[in-house]
Amino acid sequence: MKYLISLLLALPTFAIAQCGPDTACEIDGGSYHMIDGGGGNEGAPALIFFHGHNATGQMIFRGGIKSDFADAGYVVIAPNGQQIPGRQTRFWPGRDGSARDDIAFTLDVIEDAKTKASIDPNRIYVAGFSAGGSMAWLMACKVAEQFAGFTSISGALREPNDTTGCPTKPVRFLQIHGFADNQVPFEGRAIRDWHQGSLWDSLALARTANQCRTHPDTIDIGDRFRCRDWNASCSDGAIKFCEHDGGHGMPRGWTTLARNWFEAS
Repeated sequence: MKYLISLLLALPTFAIAQCGPDTACEIDGGSYHMIDGGGGNEGAPALIFFHGHNATGQMIFRGGIKSDFADAGYVVIAPNGQQIPGRQTRFWPGRDGSARDDIAFTLDVIEDAKTKASIDPNRIYVAGFSAGGSMAWLMACKVAEQFAGFTSISGALREPNDTTGCPTKPVRFLQIHGFADNQVPFEGRAIRDWHQGSLWDSLALARTANQCRTHPDTIDIGDRFRCRDWNASCSDGAIKFCEHDGGHGMPRGWTTLARNWFEAS
């Protein structure tokens, strides 16, 4: 009886100590949320997803990310952006000179997540929305060799950023963007002393790294997405740009499109 009471008293402490989709995993420099869709299986693929401005990693575990990734056996990891001092708002500066080195922080998040789930180091993918999409581009620009593929929804590589040798290796990159997006338009948008970046410039950097020709190899006009694909003409890697009719948001079907893109590599 004494042992049972001790065990019951210990249970709340044990529950509080766990981290996952609802309770943040704390590391030096910040925190993240995760769900082990691999169920403890050896060497599961992983998706690193960067939330948008004024959101958190906790908010991403629903909809297609859950059904197409977590429920399909992926370890889904959602780092939390920096917090604006004195506010609850979280954000990703996505450019050189920010208060926290978000690239180093993300790599630390991945290493910590590896202690909690079995992750295949050769199948770690990156995706993000809006400011998080800009983070996906920044990771490709600076540490492409760490990842198997990238997807940006409504985000481009921000300015200023040093683009010397960017991306650092040929990349497999999918860009999804709304034709009616005026929050992060194709051309980017100037905000105070920085710029959201031009989507066309970002794609040109990827084409150069992959040694692709300028014009796409194939163009596919579907019911939901209109896609331009650079693949056959590239010496390595692949690039796909898919446009939809919507505005600034994550369009229905993007997770299926992204997962198929990742797994086709």
